[in-house]
Amino acid sequence: MSLTPADLRAAALRTLAPAQGVQAALSRMGFVQADPIRAPARAQDLTLMARVQDYRAGDLERLYPTLDAEEDIIPNYGFVTRDVQRLLHPREVPPGRVEREHPGLIADVRAVLHERGEVHPRDVIAALGARRASNYWGGNSQATTRALDTLHYRGEARIVRRDGGVRVYALSPHLDALRADPLPTPDRLRGVVYLLARLYGPLPEASLRYLTSLSGYGLPHLRADLRGALRDVMKGELEGARVDGVPYVWAPGDHPGDAPASRGVRIVNPFDPLAWDRRRFEHLHGWAYRFEAYTPAPKRTMGYYALPLLHAGRAVGWANLSVGSGTLNAGIGLRPGVRRSATFTAALDRELDRHRAFLNAAQVAVSFDHA
Repeated sequence: MSLTPADLRAAALRTLAPAQGVQAALSRMGFVQADPIRAPARAQDLTLMARVQDYRAGDLERLYPTLDAEEDIIPNYGFVTRDVQRLLHPREVPPGRVEREHPGLIADVRAVLHERGEVHPRDVIAALGARRASNYWGGNSQATTRALDTLHYRGEARIVRRDGGVRVYALSPHLDALRADPLPTPDRLRGVVYLLARLYGPLPEASLRYLTSLSGYGLPHLRADLRGALRDVMKGELEGARVDGVPYVWAPGDHPGDAPASRGVRIVNPFDPLAWDRRRFEHLHGWAYRFEAYTPAPKRTMGYYALPLLHAGRAVGWANLSVGSGTLNAGIGLRPGVRRSATFTAALDRELDRHRAFLNAAQVAVSFDHA
């Protein structure tokens, strides 16, 4: 059976299937990428509102202490279920910059954490004093907070909640137990590859290789083994086909030809599984979406945080959303040739009303600008 880009688009949209609550969405996806930019809301909230009815901005942070959810990294930083986290730990991490700059600090911070059981970064500063450490962006930050992040990365601490957006750390007994009885390494590595193939698939083979490479940050001591697992899984376990000459793969049981056609308008965020893979996006939708938050304003073509806009499964433009004085302001950019038909306009109005409720706005104001 030959496949078309339309088949692949329909299959990719299966990730938007409605979930019965936040936990159901997290459990089905396994990983939700996080990003701190709020334009109009954090990426993790935008991803979940696209899948959970009546979701409101901030619900994940509010519900987090009650959820089967942990903050961790695969393939980027975000939220995983504990079943997924079991694939990532125990994690062997070599000494980092904060340890080289402040010998003994990790041990001191670990002692404070064990003494108190749960700490806010300011508690550690109060106990050990303020000191600075260089970071990976050329600046510097609180060394004690960097030490807490190191303990979290190693699995010695977990994030129990956020206080005004700031991570609060506690001991992680579930990861202590996992260190004593870890999953077999081959099962961990195959599990990572399958997670990526299911969450981001169907996707080009090159994209799966890139996602697997990124996931090496979650398994730093198993990078080489992870590459080997990817080769083995792609060779004998994943399904695939060439579409327009591009080799695609997907997890068994997710055959693209089985997906129903999509209708309506959906707006997703730049880190959503539907838009994350720019290689796939350009191939399936015929144009290049770019995340321009870090592009100088005069060089932006879509906007600071343009959200891909899909109609009937195809990306036809983007939306720039902001809230001011109780109004959701929606600047809509449409690709050349896209018609503002009555059907499209009605579907767009419904989608923007969902975002209005999500952002607790009273009304919507819409403007259009063709590319």
